[in-house]
Amino acid sequence: MQQTLPHSRTPSTEGIKYIGSKLKLIPQVLELIKKVNAETILDGFAGTTRVSQALAKLGYTVICNDIAPWSKIFGTCYLLNTKPREAYQPLIDHLNAVSPVNGWFTEHYGGHANGGCAIQADGLKKPWQLHNTRKLDAIRQEIETLNLNPVDKAVALTSLILALDRVDNSLGHFSAYLKDWAPRAYKELVLEVPEIFTSDDAHQVFQSDIFELVPRVSVDLAYFDPPYGSNNEKMPPSRVRYAAYYHLWKSVVLFDKPDLFGKAKRRKDTSDPFAASIFEEFRRNDDGRFIAVDAIARLIRETQARWILLSYSSGGRATAEQLNEVMQRNGELIATVELNYKKNVMAGMRWTDEWIDTAEKPNREFLFLLEKNDCVNFVSYA
Repeated sequence: MQQTLPHSRTPSTEGIKYIGSKLKLIPQVLELIKKVNAETILDGFAGTTRVSQALAKLGYTVICNDIAPWSKIFGTCYLLNTKPREAYQPLIDHLNAVSPVNGWFTEHYGGHANGGCAIQADGLKKPWQLHNTRKLDAIRQEIETLNLNPVDKAVALTSLILALDRVDNSLGHFSAYLKDWAPRAYKELVLEVPEIFTSDDAHQVFQSDIFELVPRVSVDLAYFDPPYGSNNEKMPPSRVRYAAYYHLWKSVVLFDKPDLFGKAKRRKDTSDPFAASIFEEFRRNDDGRFIAVDAIARLIRETQARWILLSYSSGGRATAEQLNEVMQRNGELIATVELNYKKNVMAGMRWTDEWIDTAEKPNREFLFLLEKNDCVNFVSYA
């Protein structure tokens, strides 16, 4: 049994409700990274940026990347900020004071209380009540009007998203909404200054396809937590894609008022033809290999890092066997751990097929620390 970092040594982080969030894994991720002499780290699928935030607070130099525009906003807010937290209070106070208006968000996503029922006259459920979408419309327009610099705008947008997350009517994603209003949906939308911090390290934030990014950066260690989809081949791909789950955050950030479709009023650019991710693809190629596993193999090969830390959510024995083969071909495993959330422990495992037997059971979570066969001591990045 390995010891995890004491709670007091795990930096606090901030984020939204997020399927696949690594909040509970942060102590274990940090413990594994401590096993190697890494100074620069790529967080390749940053999501809410909680891991990037923790790494930056511990003094690592972080390259934060995710294809989602709202993730870039979070990364810019937390990693590129150079001001004390109190410096943003006047901006947040100003945004809280704007008068509510009816706008695009209210038209499509605002609902009447209806005695507790979120189903509206058009037959659709809504993610927010009208009093909050009217504030959203006003605040989002004001952020645009103020013409803020990129970091200040990122702080404002992060504050807005965090506030919206506190009053939404969902289970943590926006592919469907609750039939009855959640108690938090009745609360008032109030912005707060995010829990930002300053750092002396030269962090970088990207919004890039991972395969376009990894040839351009060299780091000591890369942490990859790809957006694994469902292994149920009968499930529609759009039900497991992160672009579909978090389309509303994209609309809040871009403020582009896109064309919409479906009962959840998703952006058309999050539909299946436009929002596919190879890592969310659990079908097989013509050779009988899982497409997602081949993508992981390519990612490991092309990443310019000495060490790779990979998160893996098991989907069945076949996938586990193929991933096991990929890792054995590409490096030496330093540590393998299985995460057991119910017991809040991290179980050490030998570099054998032991983990494959465990992975036969559904919904298992693993972390692999790999030293690449072709490793070079990368100590800088471009």
